[in-house]
Amino acid sequence: MFIRLNKLSRQMTIASGLALASVSSAFAASDSAQANATIIAPIAIAWVSDLSFGNIIAGAGGTIAVAALDNAVTLSGVTVPSVPGTRAAAVFNVTGEGTNTYAITLPSTDQTITHTNTVNTMLANAFASNPSGTGALTGGAQTLKVGATLNVGAAQLAGVYTGAFTVSVDYN
Repeated sequence: MFIRLNKLSRQMTIASGLALASVSSAFAASDSAQANATIIAPIAIAWVSDLSFGNIIAGAGGTIAVAALDNAVTLSGVTVPSVPGTRAAAVFNVTGEGTNTYAITLPSTDQTITHTNTVNTMLANAFASNPSGTGALTGGAQTLKVGATLNVGAAQLAGVYTGAFTVSVDYN
């Protein structure tokens, strides 16, 4: 009898387990969802024209600043000859997706421009952009202008000076 009761107990346990399995599946539900992604155009920046400080007479030295907004020139201690040359902010085309905004990163340290003799140098700094800090694409494009200040030494050697600087853009 003890053996039979044990068998009966096992049968009841199995039956109740099956009943519970039937009850829990009666309350189960499922549904599905779509997975999606949108690939957008990468942001890009392309050089159009260089930053140009024009012709300068060094004299006792000083600075010349070219504004990013309107190419306005501010002189301090240097003079401009009768043939001033072209003064203009650098121009870049920024392209990307739709009307997204982007962050602008300008040089934060002095940038060296070097005479063709590779010995004499001047420093450009105080870089500023238009738009400033953040740009906003319109139809996937925007013009970005960059100005700066050139530090001219006293009796700076006459000649052509060149140097490069980097401007970066990244979606916000």
